[in-house]
Amino acid sequence: MTAPDPTTLPYRPNVGAIIVNRAGDVFLARRADLVGRTPDRGPEDGVWQFPQGGIDDGEAPEQALFRELGEEIGTNDVSVLARHGEWLSYDLPPHLIGRALGGRYRGQTQVWFVVRFNGRDSDIRLDAHLPAEFDAWRWVPIGDVQRFDLGFKRALYARLAEDFAEIIQPS
Repeated sequence: MTAPDPTTLPYRPNVGAIIVNRAGDVFLARRADLVGRTPDRGPEDGVWQFPQGGIDDGEAPEQALFRELGEEIGTNDVSVLARHGEWLSYDLPPHLIGRALGGRYRGQTQVWFVVRFNGRDSDIRLDAHLPAEFDAWRWVPIGDVQRFDLGFKRALYARLAEDFAEIIQPS
């Protein structure tokens, strides 16, 4: 079976969150479904990302933000610090066209938020909604994010770090 022509597929509306703790570090989580892709890398193996998820029909982006955080990390105890001024899109790599995102999208168009985490680390529960999207997480300085395997989102994350540099700070 051949993959559909990506130019005929739409982008999936999506929301993303850069979660900042009081120390100014950002939350990065390892995808549970892609852990084995990079063997022998040690504790940082697998593909890491910021929380993100689809926007349901009739749902406002900020509503989706809080819902997705509750589903993916078990808490939405955050305060919005900033919303990106534009929607940022990315295309899936060719080998994922027709497979990822239910096979119905060429990629995602996302609105990104920076949020301050108000809770305790013990509030974060990756198993709050099963199947879990992530199997590990950590706080890292924004400047260290690029040393992780970010898959095809590397360029997007570099742009987000630059665009939000003045906001991602200790409280």
